[in-house]
Parts: sequence; structure tokens; C-alpha cells
Amino acid sequence: MLARRAPRPEPDWTQLLEFDRGHVWHPYAPLPAAYAPRPVVGAEGTRLRLADGAELIDAMASWWSVIHGHRHPAIVAALREQVDELPHVMFGGLTHEPAIRLAERLAAIAPAGLDRVFFADSGSVSVEVALKLCIQFWNGNGEERTRMLALRGGYHGDTAGAMALCDPEQGMHRMYADALPQHVFAPRPPAGFEAPLDPDWAAEVERLFERHGGELAGAFVEPVAQGAGGMWFYSPECLRFLREQCDRHGVLLVADEIATNFGRTGALFACEHAGVVPDVLCVGKSLTGGTLTLAAAIVGERVAAAVGRSEPGALMHGPTFMANPLACAAALASTELIEAGGWRRDVPRIEAGLAAALAPARELPGVADVRALGAIGVIEMTDPVDVPRAADAAAAEGVWLRPFGNLIYTMPPYVCTDQEIAQIGAAMLEAAADHRESAITPK
Repeated sequence: MLARRAPRPEPDWTQLLEFDRGHVWHPYAPLPAAYAPRPVVGAEGTRLRLADGAELIDAMASWWSVIHGHRHPAIVAALREQVDELPHVMFGGLTHEPAIRLAERLAAIAPAGLDRVFFADSGSVSVEVALKLCIQFWNGNGEERTRMLALRGGYHGDTAGAMALCDPEQGMHRMYADALPQHVFAPRPPAGFEAPLDPDWAAEVERLFERHGGELAGAFVEPVAQGAGGMWFYSPECLRFLREQCDRHGVLLVADEIATNFGRTGALFACEHAGVVPDVLCVGKSLTGGTLTLAAAIVGERVAAAVGRSEPGALMHGPTFMANPLACAAALASTELIEAGGWRRDVPRIEAGLAAALAPARELPGVADVRALGAIGVIEMTDPVDVPRAADAAAAEGVWLRPFGNLIYTMPPYVCTDQEIAQIGAAMLEAAADHRESAITPK
């Protein structure tokens, strides 16, 4: 059970939720809201405590970030110590120990040679920084290259530059496609983490590089697992092939590991499955263990030197809360837990548990696919999921799920027990079964 704090005056949730419904936008939701969100009043470990006293396993790790569980003692202690010393200071012309220590740690654990760190506010902003890095790299080398290559089915964030890299036809930002820069899109890699390199896919990617290589500044990819574009797992061989094409045409390879970093796919960074080192690495989400927003774009000496030779001479980005000391302190505590290595036991254990728990879904009507990779489990339906109904079905089983599109999925905290993983799997099965029932006989 969650630890209880001293009671506070009980809020009037009826009034608060009424105001929320009419005045507060939630992610990817209309205003007024189509349905009421669940009010959360506490969280600890793997559990969320709701205003009505119910507890739910946070099977989403609060959008894939709370890998060590909520309110981990080491992270809470780091935040308390830091808030008493230096909660925030501008990073322009000033520096502080948490940022330097965190940059040291990221340089130590990132793929070989990546040791220059630019701190950003969020994952989307780190992608914006990566875009600027690519453009300034070529400017510093005497060329004006501004187009990028990205994969169909990909998702890289909600800011303008990042949206332009998302799938322009099937992605959630397709309505903005005509207002965004027009980049080059390669086919989505064929499904299957264990699959060999598909020769037809490789031939089409090679043709795109042959046609556009001289104008491409960078190639953006979510390594081996596309997240919000469909929880799509593909072969590391595809990533290796992209690295070869980038090398052949002098294009920078950008690994968007915001969702896949710090063990989520079973490797510290998903690029490691392919033995590939990107030119730019974007990290975020779980960087602080899900306590505060922080991300980073990390490069090596070659890219940093070219940016220094570019016309402005400086990387032209400077967020107000860049390298916020509180966030850096949390990230230091979180990455120390990552370095301790417990995830190397937990993530394979979770993958095995999810594979076993979700296997019965293959027999359910309306299920198109079932898959697990690392601490990611997916039931893909043939039709779009009724999100509030599926969430209700899971909540009845004591689990918080937030499906999207035709996917019922989980990306749980690494500290979930085997029993909790089994409970998450049971809740996903219930949501999938209820989805099919609703399609036949709507309530």
C-alpha cells in the first residue's frame, strides 16, 4: 500500500473536474473534454493513488518515464538536497555542478565517442536541437544541406521541426504537413525484431539515398522500436543498413532514443542491438526517472567542431530552463540507478512475463498481433480502440492503461514485480476482450 501523508483539506473534486473539463486541455484531447480524467492524489513505487482511494499500477510508467517507480528514495533525496541549494539558474554565462556531473556521466555511458552534451527542456526540443546540429554541421563544412530523411511510421515530437519528421500521411500531425518543411521519407522497416534485412526495403532506401544523398543533412530514426507511431519493432539489420547508407553519402545519423533509452528495449541504448554508433543521440523521458522534464542531444568531436566552424560559430539554441539544476540532480540520481545495473535483470524478466501474460490474446477475436520487446508489451487490434472504455476495463483490474489508435500496450516501470506484470497482462487481455465486445454490442 502507498504511504499516507498527513491529511490536507479535502479538495472539492466535483468543482475541480468541472473546471478541468471546460478550461484545461489534456494531451491529444478536445476542449471541452469528451470524458473526465481520473484525479490522482499520490504515487509511490509502481502505484497511483486516486482521489476515490483506489490504487492502480502505473503500467504506462507515466508515459514511459518513471522507470524506477514513483518517488524513488534516491531521487527524492537528491531533489530535496538540491532545492535547498540551487533550484534554478540561467545556463547562459553560468554553470553549476549538477549539469557538469551529469554531462560527465552521459559522456561515460553514451555510445563510444559521443561526449559533447547539449541539455534541452524536453524530448521534442532535443530533436529540434538535433535538426540545428545537422544543418550547422554542413554549414561548417561549406555546404547548405537542410533536408532530412526519416522513416514512415516514425514519431519525433510535437514541436514544428519534430513534427516535420513524423509520418506525413499516417502520423498524428498529418494535418500540418503542408505547413512544414518537406523532408524525404523512407518506407517503414518491415516488422520483426528477429527478421533478416528485407532486400526490397533495403533497395528502396538505397534508391532514396542515391537520389537525395547530396541534399540530406541528417537521417532521423527511432532505433529498432518506433514508439507513438505504432509500437513497431523492427530488425537491427535495418539500423545497420541505414548507418552504412549514411556513411556512404556523408549524412549524419540521428538516433531518437527518447523512448528507447536507458534499458527500455533490453539494451542501455537501442542502437546497441545493431552495434551502431549514431552521430547525434537524443535522450529524454526516463533521464530524470520521470520526476522533472529534461533531455539532451549528444554528439562527438567531429560534429561539435563543424558546428563551431559554422557561420554563427555557436549552436543557436538556448532554452530558459536549460540544464535546470533540480532536473540535473534528479537525472544524476536516476542514471546512478541505471549504472547499478538492476535493469539488466529486470527488463528481460519483464519481457518474458509480458510475452507469457499476453500470449492468450492471440486467440481473441479482433486481435491483429501480440508482441513484446524489453519492457514493452503490445496487443494490436484490427480496429481503433475505444480509449476511455479500455481504460475503464483495465482500471477494474487495478491497472492504469492509456491505449492509442488500435494499440493496447504497456511500458511499465522496471521495478514491477512478476505478480504486477501478470496483473498488467490480465488487464490488457480484459481491455482487448471488452473492445471486441463493444464492437459487437455497444453498451
